[in-house]
Amino acid sequence: MPMKIVIVDDNKTNLMIVEKVLRKAGYNNLLLLPSAGELFQYLQLDAPQPCEVPVDLILMDMMMPEIDGMEACRTVLANERFSDLPIIFVTAMGDSNKMAEAMDAGALDYVMKPINKVELLARIRSVLRLKQEKDRRKANDRRIQNELDLARQVQRSMLSSPLQEKDVTISAVYRPTFELAGDFYAWYQISPNQYGVILLDMMGHGISSSLVGMYIYSALKDTITAIADPEKVVKELNARMLQLHSSDSLMNYYFTAIYFVLDTERQTIEYVNAGHPTGIAIVDDEVKHLSEGCCALGFFEEIEVMKGIIPYQQGARILLFTDGLSEWLEDKYEDAMDKLTHSLQAEDIADPAVLLHQLQPGWELVNPPKDDMCMVLISTTSSR
Repeated sequence: MPMKIVIVDDNKTNLMIVEKVLRKAGYNNLLLLPSAGELFQYLQLDAPQPCEVPVDLILMDMMMPEIDGMEACRTVLANERFSDLPIIFVTAMGDSNKMAEAMDAGALDYVMKPINKVELLARIRSVLRLKQEKDRRKANDRRIQNELDLARQVQRSMLSSPLQEKDVTISAVYRPTFELAGDFYAWYQISPNQYGVILLDMMGHGISSSLVGMYIYSALKDTITAIADPEKVVKELNARMLQLHSSDSLMNYYFTAIYFVLDTERQTIEYVNAGHPTGIAIVDDEVKHLSEGCCALGFFEEIEVMKGIIPYQQGARILLFTDGLSEWLEDKYEDAMDKLTHSLQAEDIADPAVLLHQLQPGWELVNPPKDDMCMVLISTTSSR
């Protein structure tokens, strides 16, 4: 579709001159308007639900009655739909201060009267090239944003839904700082009495960490349900991560994780902490820390893994979280672990989103988190 040029001038002779120059140069998609008010009407600036208006460039006289070119320029560019619309002033004013003011108002260029057609056409070509490049970039940005939205939906759909059985409840709260994040969680029923739960935090942020995270996530269900044992699961995930490494890569990705198997029949929690923030368990009213394990996964081919085992008699509440949460809390509290432990002990809350709100009510507004935040809360009672 040919570029649409709108010419605004209260002098009919000037309109005819500019129109003639442009048509001879091949610009035939023109609209001639005698005032800024009619320009506003054409652009539907005051319409509650404006339609899309074709316009690629405005050539505007600076000196016009009622609404001059300067005010018109500011008004048009203040509208979000036309904030990038190029405007060229066509004026008889030679005052350098006025020309500077015109540029400050948002105009991209100006042409002096009497019009030099070579100069006018050169400036129009330059501005339209810039407009086309901006339009290409905006279209590309929209395409990328649509793809990111789809990827975010896919990522969120992969995360486990809250689980509530007779003696087990599991749920999570997830606050990514980017549309695509590197924190992932999952839980699977391994047998009638066993549940595997994992929380992992991929190095970095954004698209790259999310893609690597989804690669690992795709292997979680088969790995956890088939192997179950925390030591073997962690070693398998480490091997999977190493498959992404190559000798010519400038960056090798890694992730931290905490994984445990809850056995409601044996009433045990068997876990491995792979370089992850220490999980907190309130077991029969005693505080236990899930700290046994190994280094982060993806660094070494051979890793030594230490499994921790925590038995319980009456019940247990387990809180897993990523370092984005603990670092965020440390901006307000001296000891984030101590605050989390006391909150878990004091509040019989099954919803981690409620627990997060009670930890820092309204704090997100004044101190937004700098890293992805994720919290998983597990509660179990005795089945005996």
